[in-house]
Amino acid sequence: MPPETRRAPSASLQARPLAELLNCPPAAGTLLTGAAQSVEVHEGVVVFRQSELCRGLYVVISGQFVRRTERHETRLNLGPVRPGDLLELAAVLGDGRHNYTLSALEPGSVLMLPQQALNQAFEAYPPLRMQLLEELAREVSRAYDASIQGRLTTTRRRPQGTGQA
Repeated sequence: MPPETRRAPSASLQARPLAELLNCPPAAGTLLTGAAQSVEVHEGVVVFRQSELCRGLYVVISGQFVRRTERHETRLNLGPVRPGDLLELAAVLGDGRHNYTLSALEPGSVLMLPQQALNQAFEAYPPLRMQLLEELAREVSRAYDASIQGRLTTTRRRPQGTGQA
């Protein structure tokens, strides 16, 4: 594409301050930004594994990743995650163990907000914990809705009056 026809990146694609992403005051955002660790990941690399201790909240910066879990001796693909997604809210706000394994489908990067810094931000700005709990509830609701939609599309009724010999 000729240089004169290229567009500037849209505002939605440009990097935003962490305080804005997490909807917290600048002081808490500065605390989290200072503690954040950028992790570059190559294709096929596992970022974290199910049941391991969770080190913090993850924000996908670039690339595409997949979440997989093992439940009741069955392996499940929980689907892809993309830039801007917050990962492991349940582990950070819950028992501190990863709920799934995260692997890179292509080279990318994630930002890890350490648990200790998150705890300090929760103390400095208590509504942040509630905001993250609300986001976790929305995430669970979206997953439930998706599972119901998946069941509805794969369930078919037999026409009545057939099947009898």
